[in-house]
Amino acid sequence: MKRSTAMSILMILGFGLSANQAWAEHVESLRGTNPMDEPAKAPQAMKWQNDREPISRDYVQQPPMIPHKTKGYKINKKFNKCLTCHSWSNYKESGATKISQTHFSDRENNVLANIAPRRYFCNQCHVPQVTAKPLVENTFDPLQTIKRH
Repeated sequence: MKRSTAMSILMILGFGLSANQAWAEHVESLRGTNPMDEPAKAPQAMKWQNDREPISRDYVQQPPMIPHKTKGYKINKKFNKCLTCHSWSNYKESGATKISQTHFSDRENNVLANIAPRRYFCNQCHVPQVTAKPLVENTFDPLQTIKRH
């Protein structure tokens, strides 16, 4: 490589580094104003809400929220802990809500004998609730037609 080409590359890299430093001075961290050499405040532990009645939905087609703890639930391609209570064969005995019929059809709406693979991993759509303040302000108002009074 010629000396002038090498010098040009070094100058460009040096300019890029100094530009990045100037840009980085204006970036705000999600950590807040804590400098990196000080330990961050420990996150506040959230408490899972205890088992309760099903949580009302706020919009049509909203997946139902989970009204109980799911910590430690094993869900993999060979086992799904949710099915021990929510499967069609177990829901009556456990008193749980049974899985919707929509979970037994594939993308082409073919009815299947078992839960469709795309619906098998429950926590892709269904989430448990915790006692935590919202991360952002929310003024969403549920549809009046599905709102519980």
